[in-house]
Amino acid sequence: MKSAIKVIAFDADDTLWDNQPQFNEVITEFTKILKPYCSEKNAAEAIHKVQVENLPIYGFGAKSLTLSMTQVACKLSNNQIDAAGIEKILQLGRKLLSSPVILLDSVEKVVKQLKEKYLLILITKGDLVEQKRKLRESGLSKYFHHIEILSDKKVEDYQNLFDRLNLKSKEFVMVGNSLKSDIIPVLELNAQAVYIPYHSTWEHENVNDYDQNHKNLTQIEKLSDLIQILT
Repeated sequence: MKSAIKVIAFDADDTLWDNQPQFNEVITEFTKILKPYCSEKNAAEAIHKVQVENLPIYGFGAKSLTLSMTQVACKLSNNQIDAAGIEKILQLGRKLLSSPVILLDSVEKVVKQLKEKYLLILITKGDLVEQKRKLRESGLSKYFHHIEILSDKKVEDYQNLFDRLNLKSKEFVMVGNSLKSDIIPVLELNAQAVYIPYHSTWEHENVNDYDQNHKNLTQIEKLSDLIQILT
């Protein structure tokens, strides 16, 4: 791989820093708020369903989750939830939006070393303000030649990025934890992809049917394994 690659693109959430566990924690707290109206299991199932339904309108991120939680609370309580309950939900959203950015193990060491040989790009999706805040607090922006914050990460989104930045698929590798967003679209463009499974992944991002033996796919256990592959 390393003989052809010139550009390394990184996903952000749950690849460079912790993200999904914080969302899971907020959702767990949300289901407890709704205990007077329904079971925690029903609340959890409802919030996932509504989140996915709202993606075309609200997109990804903490603000989207907060709006979806409010919608679910009104529906499952038959509009009986009071202002205090809604305020608790808003507080959960604010908590998520101000959560500390916790870099995963060896992240800065890895990107610093790879920057000496490769052009590094950050490709993340979600709310612009939210993702810019995380990037700023991560201290990693200085290592990236280009930063792209997308509303989604599908084949056409990567193709548009390739076209705008004049990237060649044979020289490009995408590193990420989501098969749906980081890996499969890139493979469809005949570029390289490095999959790093994370211990917690949003259900919407899970993919069970994919070619694990794809010639352009490499799977590693942790980000630091990139050093062995690419240097």
